[in-house]
Amino acid sequence: MKTTIEIADSLLKRAKKLAARERTTIRALVEESLQRVLTERERRSGFKLKKVTFRGEGLNPELVGKPWAVTRDLIYEGRGS
Repeated sequence: MKTTIEIADSLLKRAKKLAARERTTIRALVEESLQRVLTERERRSGFKLKKVTFRGEGLNPELVGKPWAVTRDLIYEGRGS
């Protein structure tokens, strides 16, 4: 597939110098750069919390509708401060 992109002259000039120095092509530099940006952004936005479940009967009916602090206090009850 052939694609045309517009690049600022100053950026293109720098890219040409780098490509010549590294004996590569502008195309290779653009592809490498796009790959890095896409990978980094996909990693940043692609986080998904793994669903973890436990066997049991769910939330204790006594705690339904109670604030988290009540549940937390019960969890740590008797463990000392």
